[in-house]
Amino acid sequence: MAIPFLRQDPLPHGAVEETAPGVRRIVCNNPSAFTFRGTNTYIIGRGRVAVLDPGPENEAHLAAILAATAGETVTHVIVSHTHRDHSPGAAPLVAATGAETWGFGPHVTPPEAGGEGGDHGFQPQHRLADGAVVAGEGWRLTALHTPGHCANHLCFAMEGNGVLFSADHVMSWSTSVVSPPDGDMADYMRSLDRVMAREDAVLLPGHGAPLRDPKPFLAGLRAHREEREARVLEALRQAGSATAAALVGPVYGPLDPRLVGPAGRSLLSHLIKLEQEGRVARGEGDGWHHLG
Repeated sequence: MAIPFLRQDPLPHGAVEETAPGVRRIVCNNPSAFTFRGTNTYIIGRGRVAVLDPGPENEAHLAAILAATAGETVTHVIVSHTHRDHSPGAAPLVAATGAETWGFGPHVTPPEAGGEGGDHGFQPQHRLADGAVVAGEGWRLTALHTPGHCANHLCFAMEGNGVLFSADHVMSWSTSVVSPPDGDMADYMRSLDRVMAREDAVLLPGHGAPLRDPKPFLAGLRAHREEREARVLEALRQAGSATAAALVGPVYGPLDPRLVGPAGRSLLSHLIKLEQEGRVARGEGDGWHHLG
């Protein structure tokens, strides 16, 4: 099943759009092979507002957030997860506004254990467990712990308008990188099933345009992961024994060189999930073999 990716997002960097009732969006100018056109920052409410995912440290983006909220009070700075393109902008925004911070917690995996992509400086003043509610004037969000892309990843369901802020768990322009050890494919699939069981009208992702009518997209996303897992198993069966890096070509085919490393990390996450299920096993060194 093909995933109906949205490859166009015309919102200019720094501009503000009303994305959903009570929600405004600004795109940071930090484009890359992993962030698409940049990180989405959402302003929630009117008058006394929350800012969800302030993005990286970026002076122009901070200025755009402050301009968009001129005459208003930023009371909450909420972080979906602690990757460097989402949470480092919290500190300068708090310094400028006096707002307090909310999130699941600090980055789970230390740099020396493979957490090099994390923002290890972010420590939320208020921790949000699964099911916790954070609310302000005219808005109310329920946190959903959705590990997989990042161990401390949260989605947020907004009351009254059918919006789920899906952050990097479900993006509209691409699949999410799942890089162990902080990323976990088994967790990702469980989290994806949780979102699929919901009846949200629109998903607002961390990168890319709003995803309306999300059910077909989510079904395609799950089918894609299952197909990828089947390819991993078949490639390993044919190879007899192989490293994750050696399987990237047979499983993914031709890739942008910038994506080969992340593809290997996601492939490794599939192998770890399959190992937990008793379908593959580790061999010597970095090798893996099929248990068919």
